Amino acid sequence: MENQDTHDIVYSKNVIEFVTVASEYCNSVENAAHYPAQENLQKLQKLLPLLYIKAAVLPRIERLLDDELEKYVTELDYNVLHQKWLHILNENDSFYEVFDPAIQFGNETVTASVSENLLDIYQNLKDFLTSYSIGNEDVMNDSLAECMFNFESSWGQQLVNVMRAVHMLVYSDADFGEAEKDKEIKPGSGNPKWLDGFWGTNNEENRDNV
Repeated sequence: MENQDTHDIVYSKNVIEFVTVASEYCNSVENAAHYPAQENLQKLQKLLPLLYIKAAVLPRIERLLDDELEKYVTELDYNVLHQKWLHILNENDSFYEVFDPAIQFGNETVTASVSENLLDIYQNLKDFLTSYSIGNEDVMNDSLAECMFNFESSWGQQLVNVMRAVHMLVYSDADFGEAEKDKEIKPGSGNPKWLDGFWGTNNEENRDNV
């Protein structure tokens, strides 16, 4: 594959649109602590189907480099965001999975986690976006190729699965325990600096930059 071909791929209209939606999704996941549960879910209700469409129209491309791509989302990053989403969703994090290759011909039921599905999608997209932002076209190409492979094999299925749960929560009378949360220590309410740092809401300026 010639460099011009790589340039045309990584800066194509479809790829740029996918990058834009993926970036919006990652920002929404990262900044969820600033908003009520229903507002977060309503954002996801719009972003998830758009993200699926933008990924589905991308071309299959081959990797160019022999070296493995660097991973940027650490276990700590994942766990911190996971805890934020568990706090947001409260008792509404679990849903029954209807598609699992291991049980599709059986009678078993599987319980899945909204927050884990959201964070698994996030991890794939954030690693891609960080590699893409480096500006090296070979790395951009390979990060896109890996992201699309993972879309086909894992996070695409997770996206359509969790979208059912998000739809249900948006249109249900689910209680997210907002009143109880108001009585608890929460982000952006004059907590100790270390706790506001954990939530990423240590001052009003951060809110303005979201």
